[in-house]
Amino acid sequence: MKDLRPGARLPLLVLGALSLLGGVLAGLARLGWSVPDTTANAAAWHGALMIPAFLGTVISLERAVALARGWAYLAPAAAGAGGIALLAGAPGRLPQALFAAAAATLVAASVEVLRRLATSFTLVLALGALCWLIGNVAWIVDGNLATAVPWWLAFLVLTIAGERLELTRFLPTPIVAQRLFVAVVCAIVAGAAAALRVPEAGLVLFAAGLLALAAWLMAYDLARHNARRQGLTRFIAIALLSGYAWLAFAGLLGIAGGFMPGHPWRDAALHAVALGFVFSMIFGHALIILPAVARIKIPYHPVFYLPLAALHASLLLRVAGSLAENFTLRHQGGLVNALALLLFIGSLLGTALRARRNGGRQA
Repeated sequence: MKDLRPGARLPLLVLGALSLLGGVLAGLARLGWSVPDTTANAAAWHGALMIPAFLGTVISLERAVALARGWAYLAPAAAGAGGIALLAGAPGRLPQALFAAAAATLVAASVEVLRRLATSFTLVLALGALCWLIGNVAWIVDGNLATAVPWWLAFLVLTIAGERLELTRFLPTPIVAQRLFVAVVCAIVAGAAAALRVPEAGLVLFAAGLLALAAWLMAYDLARHNARRQGLTRFIAIALLSGYAWLAFAGLLGIAGGFMPGHPWRDAALHAVALGFVFSMIFGHALIILPAVARIKIPYHPVFYLPLAALHASLLLRVAGSLAENFTLRHQGGLVNALALLLFIGSLLGTALRARRNGGRQA
């Protein structure tokens, strides 16, 4: 089965966008904001809408484009459909099965990539996909979404780490650093696995792995060199480095118990990873990934610093509210989180439309 044309990929992006919209509104409902009934009823599925539905769709779509095999698009299609099923109020087993099918397809695609190019970074990407599958299966077996969360976070973190590891080929990385990276990945996966039986100890090990990974990325990633450059390269580097800082902070909170269900710092720890780290990566790489997927030119503009700054400022407000057990700060910070995402999407659309008017659409 041949690759899909760029136009045929757009419905998959739409599915991901709907999951993002639903997930953001469901998150606002959890914080007490008034939202439409459809998303208010899905408040319990906020995490599932944001990670396996939205991010699962985006990551597996990017991987399918890179693999250029039609069957690989079953992963983003199933992930996006799972998000729609959650928003439609379908029985829990249906979205769970769709997410599991999406992850299984991504694992198969990752194995195909490994068959073509067996390197450390493709192995880490495959391991990240496997973590997504394990998390989905754990959710099905246990019935508790919280059981899947460490595996889902490992999926996101290892996917980003694998992609950044690929770029370290352009830098001289000491052998000891390469071995440290392997140890860090093992700690993250071992922590997620241990959390299934001994949650407190497992989540502390998982958090220590996140902290170590943040330190590794700050020391060896290409971003620390690119921050001294200009334009898009500098913007990406600043987005990445700020994300690494949030990942380190999440690790510190997690070592103190912040990832444990019911802990007062859980909201801060989870969103330091999912918003501070993951969405910083999305903001930084969107100008590269979206043109590759949809063949639409999105030129760089300094305006992209505004939503990035809004994301970090609002997350600081939300985290401060969580640490101080001040719900009002969390309430307001969560709303500005959503507005920062909206501002970023608006910036993307505005620059893309301007480029199109100027005849900048790619072939």
